[in-house]
Order: sequence, then structure tokens, then C-alpha cells
Amino acid sequence: MTFFYLKALHIIFVVTWFAGLFYIPRLFIYFTEAADQPEPARQILQSQFAIMQRRLWYGITWPSALITLALGLSTWYNYGATPPWLVVKLAFVGSLYAYHLACHVLFRQQQRGELRYTSTQLRIWNEVATLLLFSIVFLVVLKDVLSLAWGMLGLVLFMGLLLAGIWVYKRLRER
Repeated sequence: MTFFYLKALHIIFVVTWFAGLFYIPRLFIYFTEAADQPEPARQILQSQFAIMQRRLWYGITWPSALITLALGLSTWYNYGATPPWLVVKLAFVGSLYAYHLACHVLFRQQQRGELRYTSTQLRIWNEVATLLLFSIVFLVVLKDVLSLAWGMLGLVLFMGLLLAGIWVYKRLRER
């Protein structure tokens, strides 16, 4: 019974972690776009977005990432095996933690007022978590590496649609 409680809690914290990973790039985008505003609006907006970033990052996203890791390792230990699909899942999860750390770098830059990326680049970056979520969920549900290959093909097509959507959105905003 412990296994199922651990698994349920693991899923809950994965959801809260992803909530943070989905929202923090949006705050990066808003912070970046606020730089185009005249003073005093620029200062007011960027100060508010910096506060929102800190609260989200340290209050929700980091704690959720760490609790997800602890519960994931506990669930894996209680599962008692490491089938091939789980190895692939762990590779995607490793990529997700790398994405999280890369977001932390962006967070620290923006907290210092450094803007190294355009809002369009950040919109593309925002979709990385979506692609990883799709990969991980399909793999966990299907538990089949061959199905994953077909899923990855679908993911590449999905990524193309996302990039096309970002391009169209950018063109509409420029009008």
C-alpha cells in the first residue's frame, strides 16, 4: 500500500513542479517585454515580475522539483525493478532537471536585470517543458520503447506545429 501512496504523492508534486516550469518562462517573457515600456512603467512592471518570479521559483517550483525527486526515487525503490521503459523515462527526467537548471540560470539573469533573450526566443524555450511532459507521460502510460518511437515522431510533428504557432503569433503581434 505504501507504494501507491508514494506514487500518488509523486504525481501530485510532478503536477506542481510542471505548473512552475510552465509559468516561469511566461514571467521571463513578460519581464523581457516590460523592457520596451517607457519609464516609470518599465520599472514598476519589471519589479513586480521579479517578485512573482522569486515567489514562484523558490516557493513552488524548487520545492516541488526536490520533493518529486525524493518521491520518484522512493517509488522506484519500492517498484523493485528497472524495466527498459523506465531507463528511457529516467533519461527524459534527467533532461527535465537540466531544463529546470537552465531556467534557474535565466531566473538569476533576470533577477539581476540582464535580458539575454528576446521574447520570441523565450516563447520557444517555454515549449521545451511541454515536449518533455508529452514524452514522459506517453512513455509511462505505454511502457513500450517501440511505441515511444512512434510517439517521438508525433512529438516532432507537434513541435513543428508549436513553432508554426509561435511564428504566426509573432506575425500577428507585429501588425
